[in-house]
Amino acid sequence: MDKNSNRASMHFFSMLDFIDLQISRLEGFILAIGIILMAVNTVAGVVSRYVFNDALIFTDELNRLFIVMVTFAGISYAARLGRHIRMSAFYDVLPQIFKKILMILMCILTAYVMFSLSYFSILYILDIHHTGRILPSLGIPAYIIYLWVPIGFFVTGIQYALTVIKNFRYKEVYLSTDVLDGYCDIDPTSVI
Repeated sequence: MDKNSNRASMHFFSMLDFIDLQISRLEGFILAIGIILMAVNTVAGVVSRYVFNDALIFTDELNRLFIVMVTFAGISYAARLGRHIRMSAFYDVLPQIFKKILMILMCILTAYVMFSLSYFSILYILDIHHTGRILPSLGIPAYIIYLWVPIGFFVTGIQYALTVIKNFRYKEVYLSTDVLDGYCDIDPTSVI
C-alpha cells in the first residue's frame, strides 16, 4: 500500500510538473507573439501616418489589446522565474526554517489574492459585457480586450500554489517552482 501511494504521489507531482512546463511554453509564446504583434501594429501605424498620410484608426485599440495581453501573461511569467518584487530585508535575516514558513505563507496569501482578483475581473468583464459597449474602430465588443486579465491572474495564482507545493516537497526554500531562494555570488574581482 505504501509503495502504491508513493507511486501515485510521484505520478501526481510529475503531472503537475508537466502542466507547469506546458503553461510556461504557452506563456512564452503569448508574450513573444504579443510583443511582435504590438511592434508590427505600431510600425504599421507610423508608416501609414507618415508615409501614406493616412492613419490606421484601429492601431490604438489593437495595441491596448496587446498591452493587456502581454501584461497579464507577463505577471505569471515573472512569478515563474522568481522575478516578482520582493522586500526581503527582514526575510533575509531569518533562519532557514522561518524563511520556509514565511515563503509558504506569502505564496498562499499571494495565490489567494490572485484567485480573488481573477474572480473580480470576471465580474468586471461580465459588467462590461452587459453594457454592450463596442470598440469604435475594430467593431468588436469591448470586454474582449479584458479577457486576458482573469486568465493572467488565475495562472499566476496557480504558479504561486505550485510554489507552495514545491516548498512542502523539498528542504530548500523556493521562490518559484524553478528558482531557489538566495542571491548569486558575485566575484568582486569581476566587477569593474
